[in-house]
Amino acid sequence: MRRTTLTALAATTLLLAGCGSQGGGDTGSNGKVSPAPSTHSPDPATGACGTQAELKAADDGRTVCVTKGGEVRLTLDGTRARPWKPVSASGTGLEGINAGFVLQPGDATAAYRAVAAGTVKLSSSRPLCAEPTAPGQVSCKGIQEWTVTVRVR
Repeated sequence: MRRTTLTALAATTLLLAGCGSQGGGDTGSNGKVSPAPSTHSPDPATGACGTQAELKAADDGRTVCVTKGGEVRLTLDGTRARPWKPVSASGTGLEGINAGFVLQPGDATAAYRAVAAGTVKLSSSRPLCAEPTAPGQVSCKGIQEWTVTVRVR
């Protein structure tokens, strides 16, 4: 009987250690997003621009540069409890195209073609905390914002 208790305790410990370690971008209520590798063009300060930029949540606050005719694609991984709002674009130089993705609940994706020289600010946001599902649970009003500036040359 003692061996069974120790085995159950060890199994419980391993299960608890694995909680919250899955990928997918949502790391709980601390508002942080798992860093995801991203591929984006060089900073425009260097004078070099790429033909494609693939943006993720980890690219928040960055400025990227793409050449006319290039593409910008982005995927923000969210959850049903903490969904990203649709991406908005303000400025000139990008034209929306079909992202070609099937969306999971809570995700935001977008794709753009660089059609003219200009600067565009891409943005989205989502709740920092999930909405309470039962009376008496704690809630928060925090918002996680995401923005990237795209320069088209």
